[in-house]
Amino acid sequence: MAGRVATSFTGPTAQRWDKADNAGPVTEADLAVNDLLLTTLRLARPDYGWLSEETEDTADRLNTERLFIIDPIDGTRSFVEGSNTWAHSIAVAERGVITAAVVYLPLRDKLYAAALGQGATLNGFPIHASEAATLTRSTILATKPVMAAEHWKSNAAPNFKRSHRPSLAYRLALVAEGRFDAMVTLRRSWEWDIAAGALIITEAGGIAQDRTGAELRFNNPDPRLNGVVAGGGPTCRGLIDALA
Repeated sequence: MAGRVATSFTGPTAQRWDKADNAGPVTEADLAVNDLLLTTLRLARPDYGWLSEETEDTADRLNTERLFIIDPIDGTRSFVEGSNTWAHSIAVAERGVITAAVVYLPLRDKLYAAALGQGATLNGFPIHASEAATLTRSTILATKPVMAAEHWKSNAAPNFKRSHRPSLAYRLALVAEGRFDAMVTLRRSWEWDIAAGALIITEAGGIAQDRTGAELRFNNPDPRLNGVVAGGGPTCRGLIDALA
């Protein structure tokens, strides 16, 4: 349903606004999907809290045992450009732990899903994270600024092959699928960008941690994480060890 709402708009012609503090664009499609999910999910689970990129945050969610963590359209810039790499990202957290997750790319017909302890799937088929044994020559999803020398202990990025996708949720899902060995983002990252993909990766047999190697916890008072490193175990640990 969210996909039908989003694709009823044309990205390049959808009405758009720029958020304050250089927080990026938002379109009428983002808001329409957010309204749909807010109405549908809160009606089904009125006792759940709510954290969404397109809803004003309040402290009420901190007092709930479970909550939805939503990014109505992750990759809004891609949506605006008419690309097909934007995604809906929906997760449920319970006491700081993600227990259910979906990342859906309507224009690529890709539905990633996971439930805690039940594995991860793509369009209903099981997926598994990479088992690459070393960081060298691994394929890593990362932005160009991540490669700057000051981020690495050896004053140079390790010898891996860098690729990029604009949606963080899609990056995490691609790593869970085994298409890439790992992903890394060093910027403080909003929970709604990460929550669903993090569970999909761990249920696919990988790991997802912050840039220091700490466990990811959700529904924080400040809903931002200290970067994210995720992927197959050896590659992910190699990245964290190599970071300054």
